[in-house]
Amino acid sequence: MTESFHRSGEYENPYEGQQQAPVNPEWPPPPAYTPAPAPKKRTRGTVALLAAVAIVAAAIGGGTAYGIQELTGNDTVASSSTSTNVVPSSQKGTVAGVAKAVSPSIVEISADSNAGSSTGSGVIITGDGEIITNNHVVSGASQIKVTTSDGKSYSAKVLGTDSKKDLALIKLENASGMKAAALGDSSGVQVGDQVVAIGSPEGLSGTVTSGIISALDRDVTVPTDEDQGQQQSPQSDGWPFEFGGRQFNGDTGSETTTYKALQTDASLNPGNSGGALIDMNGNIIGINSAMYSPTGAASSSSDAGSVGLGFAIPINTVKADLAKLRAGATD
Repeated sequence: MTESFHRSGEYENPYEGQQQAPVNPEWPPPPAYTPAPAPKKRTRGTVALLAAVAIVAAAIGGGTAYGIQELTGNDTVASSSTSTNVVPSSQKGTVAGVAKAVSPSIVEISADSNAGSSTGSGVIITGDGEIITNNHVVSGASQIKVTTSDGKSYSAKVLGTDSKKDLALIKLENASGMKAAALGDSSGVQVGDQVVAIGSPEGLSGTVTSGIISALDRDVTVPTDEDQGQQQSPQSDGWPFEFGGRQFNGDTGSETTTYKALQTDASLNPGNSGGALIDMNGNIIGINSAMYSPTGAASSSSDAGSVGLGFAIPINTVKADLAKLRAGATD
């Protein structure tokens, strides 16, 4: 027997005072625990993985164009996601907050051509004055004048057009420090979402209206020829379009194109074309493009005004077309 216990439970060391090591290998205290290197590697790997996930989440959640481009390698979309809050937190979810935050990015456009004059709206998308609008607002224009929300006037030139999507990109001359709008993600839009529209209906610049998304993926047909494009003057009945086999606001002509649109009951009138449809975080989710207007010779004054049938080109369609427009497309 190599060890014993007193009745009191006190442990007795039989080798006390001796120089040689005890025979029982259990007597010396075990060496201090030293972690194996493998767990350390796993820990470092876990930290690195968490860091990588955090970076991706920050880039997507923050909605910065640079982060998205760096992660995906796609430099054709310069935008923010719908999670970006353009509206200050104190006014989040309010029409007043959206209007205050986004109005400086919305402009009035006046275009002159041999076919007549056209009045519409546009959305500033870069600080040096790139503006997205409808093709039918500037189609065939020989002169374009843009008025910003603070009343300043600029001349502008057309960079590119896409009549099949009813989109155009123009650029202000000698402009800098412009407030660019945040382009959202229209794929997340749902029926019933609250929206705000800003534009220049009937030449009344900076007009704000609100409503909801009434429907998604509406097939809207609009004309592509230049003569039909000059119908956004204050005296007109609005941009002609076709939906469900019926034509509205006049004859769409023989040259037409069809695109998928967001439908909204936010009040739109002639002059709203090219303006913004905005979510409650202040992100642009659509470019207003067509609206039903009952005014005209056959209509009584009681029929005049918006009837809550408006359509907007989804902003994802716009973003996918930007590279082509910047390259000078003239389709």
